[in-house]
Amino acid sequence: MNAFSGFVIKEFKQIYRDKRTLTVLFGMPIIMLILFGFAIRNEVTNAQIGILDLSKDEVTRTLTQKLEASASFEVRAYLQSYEEVEGLFREGNIKEVVVFEPNFKEKLVGEHTAQVQVITDATDPNLANLVQSYTANIIRDYVGELNDNGDIRKAGLNPRVRMMYNPELRSVNLFVPGLIAVILMLISALMTSISITREKEMGNMEILLVSPLKPRHIIIGKVLPYLVLSVVNVVTILVLARFVFQVPFQGSYFLFFMEATLFILTALALGVFISSAANNQQTAMMVSLAGLLLPTVLLSGFIFPVSSMPLPLQWISHIIPAKWFLIIVRDIMLKGSEFLFIWKETLILAGITVFFMALSMKKFKVRLQ
Repeated sequence: MNAFSGFVIKEFKQIYRDKRTLTVLFGMPIIMLILFGFAIRNEVTNAQIGILDLSKDEVTRTLTQKLEASASFEVRAYLQSYEEVEGLFREGNIKEVVVFEPNFKEKLVGEHTAQVQVITDATDPNLANLVQSYTANIIRDYVGELNDNGDIRKAGLNPRVRMMYNPELRSVNLFVPGLIAVILMLISALMTSISITREKEMGNMEILLVSPLKPRHIIIGKVLPYLVLSVVNVVTILVLARFVFQVPFQGSYFLFFMEATLFILTALALGVFISSAANNQQTAMMVSLAGLLLPTVLLSGFIFPVSSMPLPLQWISHIIPAKWFLIIVRDIMLKGSEFLFIWKETLILAGITVFFMALSMKKFKVRLQ
């Protein structure tokens, strides 16, 4: 029993001396609690919407003000015609457009009914359902006020709902494009970091250092197989998405593969950067999980809308490459967007890629020398 107690005490002391392990053991639960606690939100806040008011009367202005006053919505665009709706949705920021028909108040007074059309971007079906439901509730509450006050007796408003890009509200259309980012991050970053740290643990890095290979040759040689495997995985996912899950692909395959390659390079650079800081596979895996995969799943918009998160997490999401790649992938696959509509996201992703590639190459070269 004394020998067992001594063994246990020795293990505790070993963990205490290993500062990296101690940091992971106490840091991971805190990080996970903060991310899950603040990122997971069933309600919608600050969803950006547009208003197409073809009547511009007292009633439509009041309804617009009620939508603006709601914490769920943020009116960001006032349209002049139906032709602007498609372009507005393709830009990717607006989640809903509320359309008031002409002569709105006259029909409400004379016919006791008027029509409101609610057009929603259904690439995220859960968000589309919630936004449409919130809008209908605000309209119903306003109708109740009119009837209770006696301003317009038996007033009725009939919201007509139109879901664009995913009319059947199939959740698979949301998750399959998002899984591309998760899988590429898993293959490219996690496996690359583990692969390089494994060479350190086995002592093979010293052998490579005395070879004619330069540091950049070593890095390229280590990441090139994962680049090829990642491209193969992209093809496999697209085939499964199209023929097994029936996910539509409306855009350009060439543009999609160019964007996917850009994201793969970002993930590979992150993997090399992690491997340069980690001395063993366990540390590299934990850092990759906590620093890459968790933010990719929770803060990129893969499952939960970024606009509903607290502002600090929204700011953090801007530096997560998967956020911008998800916007690009969904726009190409579901909306058929061309480069003209995704150039901003592409430019941001390219900037992140160049930054991490330069940083990882420099840091890894220093470690090798």
